[in-house]
Amino acid sequence: MRDNRENETAAVDAAAATAADTAVAPGGSDDITTVTLEAYADTIVPGQKRWAGDRAVAGAAEGPGAVEAGALELLRWDATGISEGLDDLARLANAHAAEYAAEHGLALDPDVPAFVALDYDARAELVLRLTKPGHPEKDFWVLLSLFCNMAFDSAAHLNTARALADGHPGLTAMGIPAPGPDGLWRFTASGYGRAFARLHPDTTPTGSPA
Repeated sequence: MRDNRENETAAVDAAAATAADTAVAPGGSDDITTVTLEAYADTIVPGQKRWAGDRAVAGAAEGPGAVEAGALELLRWDATGISEGLDDLARLANAHAAEYAAEHGLALDPDVPAFVALDYDARAELVLRLTKPGHPEKDFWVLLSLFCNMAFDSAAHLNTARALADGHPGLTAMGIPAPGPDGLWRFTASGYGRAFARLHPDTTPTGSPA
């Protein structure tokens, strides 16, 4: 029984190694890193394909997602602290994807990196596995996921006013208002638009209790 389990494990490892070696993209390692990270970002905030043959973006949702919101630009920003490790993260993602494919008996397209070759549901299941409590690499994948999400919902790598003027998909979807003509935000109406309690008669003009 033990020998059988060891043989099965060895077969999975061998298949994963073979898939990782063959799952490459034409054009060199930079292309591999780019499309792998795009596929990862699209798993976090999915969007529609940018063109008919788009492999990195799975097309799991309508409208633009993290990739079109600038996830790669944010990840490559040195302020994130992970920009120099992106090649390593892409290699790890593809190694895990190849292992996942071997475990599930999936045939991977050798023309693209292993993670890119997975369909959206498989990508999402793999990311869930990588970010699950107890996974030894959890901190890396959670951090990568947070930055991918940040590119969409806050565009932290861009000037907010300029991003809104350019129609940034995430900020637009979030309903972030445009600034005034001078580029500053002023909010004339604050709070929830209604009183939650009667004002205490001893409240000072500044709003402090007497």
